[in-house]
Amino acid sequence: MSTVYETLFILRPDLTDEQVEQAIAKYQTLLQDQGATDLEVQNRGKRRLAYEIKKQRDGVYVQFNYNAPGGAIALLERAMRLSEEVIRYLTVKQEVAEEKADKVAATA
Repeated sequence: MSTVYETLFILRPDLTDEQVEQAIAKYQTLLQDQGATDLEVQNRGKRRLAYEIKKQRDGVYVQFNYNAPGGAIALLERAMRLSEEVIRYLTVKQEVAEEKADKVAATA
């Protein structure tokens, strides 16, 4: 069973555009190999961080929206944790409006 997830990660600002694209492709391939579907990638570009992280004031923000089994998240986050290019990441399980409506109808 797959669930809808959103993963936002921040890459080091000193990476070239080519290195950023390689990092995105690496994580995208990892998710697809684990059975992720409907993968949307949004490269939000370089932005100022709210506070300094690992001595960096800027970062390249990338967002993935996808359906995947829960085990894929653990592998993705492990790869990001071990990576030198990722300075921060966060995965959130999203609420789907259709499922919520079905639950409300079932309890009524």
